[in-house]
Amino acid sequence: MSDLGSEELEEEGENDLGEYEGERNEAGERHGHGKARLPNGDTYDGKYEHGKRHGQGTYKFKSGARYIGEYVKNKKHGQGTFIYPDGSRYEGEWADDLRHGHGVYYYVNNDSYTGEWFAHQRHGQGTYFYAGTGSKYVGTWVNGQQKGTAELIHLNHRYQGKFLNKNPVGPGKYVFDIGCEQHGEYRLTDVERGEEEEEEETLVTVVPKWKVTKITELALWTPTLPQEQPAADGPGQGEAPGAEGGGEPAEEVQPLTDVSEGELDSMQPGEEEGDTSREDGEEFRYDSLDQGNVSFEEEEVRQPELLD
Repeated sequence: MSDLGSEELEEEGENDLGEYEGERNEAGERHGHGKARLPNGDTYDGKYEHGKRHGQGTYKFKSGARYIGEYVKNKKHGQGTFIYPDGSRYEGEWADDLRHGHGVYYYVNNDSYTGEWFAHQRHGQGTYFYAGTGSKYVGTWVNGQQKGTAELIHLNHRYQGKFLNKNPVGPGKYVFDIGCEQHGEYRLTDVERGEEEEEEETLVTVVPKWKVTKITELALWTPTLPQEQPAADGPGQGEAPGAEGGGEPAEEVQPLTDVSEGELDSMQPGEEEGDTSREDGEEFRYDSLDQGNVSFEEEEVRQPELLD
C-alpha cells in the first residue's frame, strides 16, 4: 500500500484545453464556473480564473481517482480531499500539488495517519493508528520515517523512547497497566545474516535488542481524604494500590502492521545475558517499523512482577 499514488495521476496542463462549457472573460479565457472534458479523458467541474483552474473544483481522473478541493493556478493548493484508485484517501492541506501541512490519510486496511506533512511525506508530529491491533505510534516523523521521540501505545502497555531509522534506539521504558515501569535500553546489533541465491554479497540486518536495567512502581495518584483522628487501636495501613497480583505475565505485544508489507511475525523472547538478577533482565528483539509501507516486529516483552 502506498500513500504516494498521486505521482502517477498527473492532471492535464493549461495548454491541454479539450472541450469546455462555461463562463469566459472579455479576452475569451475560461473565467468563472465551467466544465471541461480533457483530451486524456479526465474531467473538471469548478472555478477558473484567466484560463486556469483556480478556486473550488472537482477533478476526476479516468482511472477513478478524484480530487475535490481548492486550486491555485492549475495546482492543488489549500484544503482538499484526494481519493485514490485503491479507495484510500487524503483529507487536508495541499501546497503546489503536494500534500503539505496538516492532514489525515485513510488507508485501505482502515489504518490512518493524522498529522503534519511536508512535500508529500509524513514529516513532523503525527499519529499512526493500526486498525488491526488497536495500537498507535505517537511521535515525530522525518521524510516519511519514524524518527525522534515517540510513544508506542498498545492495549495493556506502552513504550516510550526515541527512534532512529524506524528503529527504537537508546534509553526508554515500558509502562504496564498493572502499575510498574520496566526501564532499559535498545542496542542495535548486527545479528542476522543471509545470502541471496544469485548474489555474492552478504546481507546484514540490524536488530534492536532490549536490555532491562530496572523495574519501578508507577507514581499513582491518590485522592486526598479528610483527615480524621486515628483510633488508639485502629487498624494498620493497607498496602499501596497495585502491590498485589503483579505476577501475571503480560499479553504478547501487539505488532503494528500495514497491509502493504504483509503480516508480521510473532514476537519471541531473547536470550538472557550475564547475571540472572532482575537488574540485568532479558534481551528482546524488535525489528524495524516501516510506516506507510509498514513492517513492524517486536519481541515479547514480559510484564514484570511489582517490587515489594
